[in-house]
Amino acid sequence: MDDVEILRASRDNPALFEVLVSRYEEAFLRKAKYILKDDEKAQDVVQDAFVKIYLNAARYQPMPGASLKSWMYKVLVNLCFTAWKKGKRAQEFNALLDPELMELVRDAGEELEREARYDRDTIVSLLSKLPVTLVRVIELHFLEGKPQREVARAVGISEGAVRARVHRAKQAMKKLLISSR
Repeated sequence: MDDVEILRASRDNPALFEVLVSRYEEAFLRKAKYILKDDEKAQDVVQDAFVKIYLNAARYQPMPGASLKSWMYKVLVNLCFTAWKKGKRAQEFNALLDPELMELVRDAGEELEREARYDRDTIVSLLSKLPVTLVRVIELHFLEGKPQREVARAVGISEGAVRARVHRAKQAMKKLLISSR
């Protein structure tokens, strides 16, 4: 049986869906690991993809030039990117703190989780103590992930000024961390 026949037959006989899982699971895991860079998240997303494919089997409509396999990969990739975005938003924003600053935080005796990450509330608290001109640049560049060129356009300053503000913000955060000991 080809993939489409298996998918259609699995609606009446769910055990047949295992054939598709066994055919594509390994390749799906490779793709998900490549996108997410995390084995555990990749396994979760692959499982979610197969569930979504199974639940939406009745909606699948063959399209000229596209196979079931490509539709299944589209489901997987969409879930990977959703998971990646969700993880990026939900992460504890340790990207805000460069390695040098993280070492300073550890040296300052802050009680950090094992991974030495801050949660969003801590970052927001630190940012609330910085001048507004620095906060906006930090929010756009680190929290929203915009490149410095876009930050410069959004704020109406040069890229050099963005770099300077990022540097000043890091210095100010170092001082705040040291003084909070």
